[in-house]
Amino acid sequence: MTTHRTETVQTSKGGAPELIKAVPVRHPWRWVGAAVILVIVLLAVQSLATNENFHWDTYVLYILDVNVVRGVGWTLLLTVLSMVLAIVLAVLLAFMRQSDNPIFRWSSWFWVWFFRGTPVYTQLIFWGLVSVLYPKIAVGVPFGPELFSFTTQDLLNAFWAAVLGLGLNESAYLAEIFRAGLKSVDRGQSEAAEALGMRGTKIMWRIVLPQAMRVIVPPTGNETIGMLKTTSLVLAVPFTLDLTFVTNTLANRTYLPIPLLMVAATWYLLVTSILMVGQHYIEKYYGKGVDNLVPAPVNAAAAKAAAAGLGPASDTMPGGPTVAGKDIEESGR
Repeated sequence: MTTHRTETVQTSKGGAPELIKAVPVRHPWRWVGAAVILVIVLLAVQSLATNENFHWDTYVLYILDVNVVRGVGWTLLLTVLSMVLAIVLAVLLAFMRQSDNPIFRWSSWFWVWFFRGTPVYTQLIFWGLVSVLYPKIAVGVPFGPELFSFTTQDLLNAFWAAVLGLGLNESAYLAEIFRAGLKSVDRGQSEAAEALGMRGTKIMWRIVLPQAMRVIVPPTGNETIGMLKTTSLVLAVPFTLDLTFVTNTLANRTYLPIPLLMVAATWYLLVTSILMVGQHYIEKYYGKGVDNLVPAPVNAAAAKAAAAGLGPASDTMPGGPTVAGKDIEESGR
């Protein structure tokens, strides 16, 4: 924000005040702070470039390694599928939390309480051991014959166990985000839609959700980025094809953990940056009409001059010279 220092208004011979001369306020310490930051950045770059312990040759060798790139692909697939599952469940849980049915409300509350109250690593270990708890799943008539059955390990392999564990855990957090977004929409919007004869489902999808998305999108974007990094825990399932496991395996093979850690960090930063760009445009889309309301700039000198009744300055007012002059004359009477 630009700050100005105004000089004392001088009065001309005719008695009318002269235009205010605004002088920008000096901020020398801002430049000092910027110079300090620039020096720190240059020293950091020099340290990274000249320190041989980073082994940049190993970093360059493995940054595009086929196993690393494949690990990035599996990490992205885990993130996308887990977030899709979490979003679907979160929307359902948020609607249940606002339902008039107490069973729905308490079921939603229990789901959020349980999955937010236990660590995601513990949940992933549990889903990895489901085949031990239930080796076979059978479908049949209660207390009657068995229709068909299948082994749990064939149905729920390590990949799908990881997706299920991550998605269920994330759904509890997104459910609270969605609930906050739905409650941010004024109740009058739904009442007005009901007065027009719209059904409850249509009101939710056409009236409430589009307005709630402005509140829902930013934290959901943060959760997506967090999910990308949480996939590094799927070794607990165990799933051994993600980016973190692949780079750790290469580090154990080469006995050089630092360059392989930087390889993983580079890919995570790259994917996160792409996700942030997408989040920016989604926020911009749902925020139009609210976030884009920028007030028209006001010329302070012209406003002062118009208030004093000066003709040239009054020409810059929105109402025009005649209207502004007339208002000032009437106020003087």
